[in-house]
Amino acid sequence: MITGLLPLLLVFVVFYFFMIRPQMRKQKELTNYRNAIGKGDKVITTGGIFGKVVEVSENVITIEIANDVKIRVDKNAILKDPSDVPAK
Repeated sequence: MITGLLPLLLVFVVFYFFMIRPQMRKQKELTNYRNAIGKGDKVITTGGIFGKVVEVSENVITIEIANDVKIRVDKNAILKDPSDVPAK
């Protein structure tokens, strides 16, 4: 009976270490980044809008995307900072 369950257990262990664990680590890093955003930081939204943070409240961030053009986005819509984007 153990020899029948061993391959299934091995598949689960491999799946955990190669798929679930890295995804959890990435999500934790993104959450920490979103919580550390401050005024003056450059960010990218999930919609692809580049901007500079003007104001941060608990769940809403105000981003300046052009001179005197400001938008408010949910904190969860922030993807990453522009330094992560490869140069073209």
